[in-house]
Amino acid sequence: MNRRTTERWAPVVTAAAGLLAWQLVCRVFSIADYIFPSPLTIAQALGEYAAPIAAAAWKTFWVTMLGFSISIVVGVLLGFLVGSSRLAYAAIYPLLVGFNAVPKAAVVPILIVWFGIGLGPGVLTAFLISFFPITVNIATGLATLEPELEDVLRVLGARRWDVLVKVGLPRSMPYFYASLKVAITLAFVGTVLAEMTAGDSGIGYLMQSAGSQQRMPLAFAGLVVIGAMAMAMYELFSMIEKRTTGWAHRGSHGE
Repeated sequence: MNRRTTERWAPVVTAAAGLLAWQLVCRVFSIADYIFPSPLTIAQALGEYAAPIAAAAWKTFWVTMLGFSISIVVGVLLGFLVGSSRLAYAAIYPLLVGFNAVPKAAVVPILIVWFGIGLGPGVLTAFLISFFPITVNIATGLATLEPELEDVLRVLGARRWDVLVKVGLPRSMPYFYASLKVAITLAFVGTVLAEMTAGDSGIGYLMQSAGSQQRMPLAFAGLVVIGAMAMAMYELFSMIEKRTTGWAHRGSHGE
């Protein structure tokens, strides 16, 4: 078995070993399902409540995608502004850092007052929690453009705008995709947080209801679904990254 095949199967083997250990711990210590359900019990809950879980998951997914799409637009624009101007970097970046440090759980009650229960808080929380990594990575990709390369392009007649658009942005694409893989997982966290606090549907609302009724297998089933959706989107962006920025990864993994 070569190295690439081993790396491909390593996560599967690790996950299987973890699930087996989890099942054994629950069985050996006779842990009640309403305290800490076993993997088999969670799987049974996934099958038993497949329809309501699927409906809740779809609601959470498209709300997350809506907030995430807004974060991409805002994050790229802000990142371009901050990364292309030293003045903008000095004026805006510290404010972004301070805003990102604010716990988003503390923002949700404010969003409820402004937008009420339902769609608004979920979309905005997903946006607020996920745009910062995109902004930072785009700004980093532009700000770390080699001065020597910029000087050569200027000598050849390129303007500042040409350097940023034709060299800076393409060079920032690996940073951009790296930020998307981080931001999409954060977006799901934001949506579920808002649904648990201010939602009337979705996986977060389902988990909150299940937890209040001590139906832990159903609550853990919600966690599994959220994790699966986040992993699927992460892998999707990884595939797109490899196809569009192969030049940045060529030779980075040895056989």
